Amino acid sequence: MCGCSPHQSQATPLVEHQADTLTLRVEDMTCHHCAGAIKKAIETGLPGTSVAADPISKLVAIRGSTDLRSIKALVTEAGYTPVTA
Repeated sequence: MCGCSPHQSQATPLVEHQADTLTLRVEDMTCHHCAGAIKKAIETGLPGTSVAADPISKLVAIRGSTDLRSIKALVTEAGYTPVTA
């Protein structure tokens, strides 16, 4: 989790649910810096993925990979706690 302060939020969630998207909940993603760190970790660790991370809804949507174990490991290595949404 990042040390950003204060955490800013937006009024509407950024993640849209789609049939071909794997979605995780990350409760300790508290700001856009956190979202960027998670997005970078997944997209770097699994080339070809596309990630949308939204600190408002606490959801991370991943397209291009169904390897849940690897995705969770990458999010954990980035310092966050993923759970299946």
